[in-house]
Parts: sequence; structure tokens; C-alpha cells
Amino acid sequence: MLVTRYNPNYKMREFKRGFDLLNSMFNDFDNETSSSSQEDFSPTINTREGEFAYHIELDLPGVKKEDISIQVEDGTLTVSGERKIKEEIKEENYYKVESSFGSFSRSFSLPEEADIENIHAENEDGVLEVVVPKLESAKVDKVKKINIK
Repeated sequence: MLVTRYNPNYKMREFKRGFDLLNSMFNDFDNETSSSSQEDFSPTINTREGEFAYHIELDLPGVKKEDISIQVEDGTLTVSGERKIKEEIKEENYYKVESSFGSFSRSFSLPEEADIENIHAENEDGVLEVVVPKLESAKVDKVKKINIK
């Protein structure tokens, strides 16, 4: 009889390996069906919750604020826009472009305590920061200490 040590993570690793394979197949399919002249641009994001607001930061280098749209509908905040290709013609030398260009759209579900009326955004140094304030009722401590008499 062969004795093996029980490893509880084995099944999870096998599941993750299969899931990664499935994702890579979908990515390959997406790359084949997308247009080769212009690929979609997907900005990286950072989100955090502060004491009085939620903060969403999107890295949008080279995107003008006129090309960005921010909308709130049915409790969902959507940031969309387009990163345009600069028209540059080089005839004699070979050059390579590694930047992604195209349209983008990122959506975020807002919590119930979000103050939708006072959302504001700032674009500085290629980083768009969207600040979603919390409602006044959410600013009250959620933990209340009760004294025993």
C-alpha cells in the first residue's frame, strides 16, 4: 500500500490550473477576433475607502479630460473614454509602439451610503481620481458601546 501525505491545497491548485487554462483559451480567442489596427485600452485602477469617502484612481496617461466621461446610473459609476493614437509617420526607420490605444469603460457598483450628488473628479499627471463621498449617516460610528447599569 502506498502512503501519501494529505495536502488540502492540492485540489485547489488543480482547480486554479484548469481555470487559468480556460482563461488563456478565452484570451487567445479574444486576440484572434479583435481588430489588429486598434486594440482596446484597459486602464489600471486603485480603489480605497477613506473615513469620509471612497476613492477610485485610474491610470490614464495621454488621455485628455475632454475624452473622459463619468456617469452614475442605477447605483453604478461608469468611467469611459478613449485613448487616441498620435498621428506619427516614419518612412525610413522601423519603430515599435507598445502603448495600448482604443476605447475603455470601467464600472463600479456604489454602496448604499454613497453620496451620488457630490461625486467629483480630478485629473492630474495622467491619474484620474474620482471621489465618492459617504452620506452623513454613514459617517457616524457603526459600533456603539452600551454601558451596563
